[in-house]
Amino acid sequence: MIKSFFLAFALVTGPALLAETGFTRDSQRQEGVPVGKVTRHEHRSKIFEGTLRQYYLYVPAQYKTSEPAAVMVFQDGHAYVDEKGQARATIVLDNLIHRGEIPVTIGIFINPGVFDKRIDGRQDWSTGKKTKTSNRSVEYDSLNEAYARMLETEVLPEVGKNFTLTKNPERRVICGASSGGICAFTVAWERPDLFRKVISHIGSFTNIRGGHVYPALIRKEKKRPLRVWLQDGRNDLDNSHGNWWLSNQQMAKSLAFAKYDYKFVATDGGHSIENGGRLLPDALRWIWRK
Repeated sequence: MIKSFFLAFALVTGPALLAETGFTRDSQRQEGVPVGKVTRHEHRSKIFEGTLRQYYLYVPAQYKTSEPAAVMVFQDGHAYVDEKGQARATIVLDNLIHRGEIPVTIGIFINPGVFDKRIDGRQDWSTGKKTKTSNRSVEYDSLNEAYARMLETEVLPEVGKNFTLTKNPERRVICGASSGGICAFTVAWERPDLFRKVISHIGSFTNIRGGHVYPALIRKEKKRPLRVWLQDGRNDLDNSHGNWWLSNQQMAKSLAFAKYDYKFVATDGGHSIENGGRLLPDALRWIWRK
């Protein structure tokens, strides 16, 4: 559940950390690195009836129609696609693809659906009233396969009309922060035939819509063929839904118990994607390692 992105950030030591911005060179434009193309689109869902959403499509300069591209889906896409934001994902993708550290990857940056005939918050065409009601929690926090079905039957085929996408779940990554983080895990948990690589930043594995049960499910249920990167801050939220820091530790302990391929990165920040965003290059290198 992201209500605000706090700016507090405790620097995590690492190579090539640039003091003036806090971002490594991987997250900054580099001379000679080809720049991918980003376009904005709108999508009306049948799975989540009555919702309209925007998404941004990133296509790397190295993409060739003759070779199926890897796929990476981001929840709360606006937060990750912003080149001046806290993640700068397209810059990271440009740099890592250029160096051959990750495969040629098409990025789909999806925002949650809203019940409105316009997704920019302007007046509703039918009533003349300004309204925009988000379906974010239903889509992200629910423990079912509805969101995965939307990706499978609506979004991926829509993008696939113009681009050659891989159908191999080992070459698909899904990423998100807060409720978008638990959503990413749910998609892979429910449908490992679609996605098998997960990156969760400050994931809401708390009792918003029952997500606190995941640590127990991981221990009890048959192991899925997943690779999972978790990041959370020691100063994350503590409210009526639960304690985010404790819930992410429980997730890590359960993944370790069940012998999953996982990594848990602890930082000193709060409920913000800034920590995870600055570590995104490391997360991508780890998630794609052979």
